[in-house]
Amino acid sequence: MRVKRALLTATVVLPLACAHLLPAAAQDYPDKPIKILVPAAPGGPTDMPARLASQILPSRLGQPVVVENRPGAAGSLATRAVAAATPDGYTLLAGNTSVLAVYPAVSANAGYDPKTFAAIAKISESYQILVVHPSSPWTSVKEFLDHARANPGKINYAHTGPGGLPHLTAELLRARTGVDIAGVPYKSGGEAVTAVLGKQIDATFESVTILLPLIREGKLRALAITSATRTPLAPDLPTMMEAGVPDYEVTTFNGIVAPPGTPAPIVKALNAALNDGLKTPEIRESILKLGAVNQVDTPEQFAAFISRQNDKWRTVAKVAQIKID
Repeated sequence: MRVKRALLTATVVLPLACAHLLPAAAQDYPDKPIKILVPAAPGGPTDMPARLASQILPSRLGQPVVVENRPGAAGSLATRAVAAATPDGYTLLAGNTSVLAVYPAVSANAGYDPKTFAAIAKISESYQILVVHPSSPWTSVKEFLDHARANPGKINYAHTGPGGLPHLTAELLRARTGVDIAGVPYKSGGEAVTAVLGKQIDATFESVTILLPLIREGKLRALAITSATRTPLAPDLPTMMEAGVPDYEVTTFNGIVAPPGTPAPIVKALNAALNDGLKTPEIRESILKLGAVNQVDTPEQFAAFISRQNDKWRTVAKVAQIKID
């Protein structure tokens, strides 16, 4: 291990002279267990993709993978720990939309820059749905927006608190359409949805996983989904852009990233192993059951995706003057 670290250090100090050593370092990796930190409690939507990664990697890299849940501080505890970890490929982060895009956009005290992580692979991607109560007068996004324009500030929506993704999702709608709708914070997505079910609140944006069963049972009316194009998760639902909202897309994603400065050969080895597993029917089916889809990306594609997501939510937060500290 000391030899390998010396080689990796040498590639940083003398990149041209030691470039021929990188393939050997990549071939040696890994030679001990890999740890994936999860910035959330066990069993949630961030934990499950990490568990899938822990199923995929051992058979392909020959080393066990340990998943460690480290919730707290809006996910920043685990994220900061990985940002400061040795960049040797043995400490990874199961990152998501919150820690890699939204939280750094609304907080000046995140303690890390999501763009500096070594992006490995996107595991899953899902979307939100705009829903109202079935007794409401709106059967389309157009009717909803027309009513909002005719009655400024009269339509309210539930969200999970200032700076959370459902809050920013609605603020993006305000920015794209100019409508004046009022946000009402709740402690959780479940409480926000319950408020719409009970007709205390007019509308909410929430995840496909939470909403689809209620939509199918007729307890909520779906107006549109936030994907860029129609998705197999809900093929009958129009997208917000189809419904007339320009340049509107909101995605929730999960993926694996490594500490800043992780050598490219190690990043490529991890990416190849994860993507190989993500292509299998078993893993694809598991992701679909989570209410998500998966797409095989290169590290460069995933890094660019993270950067775009962070830039978008920084802009929305700035326009809406959203800061949580």
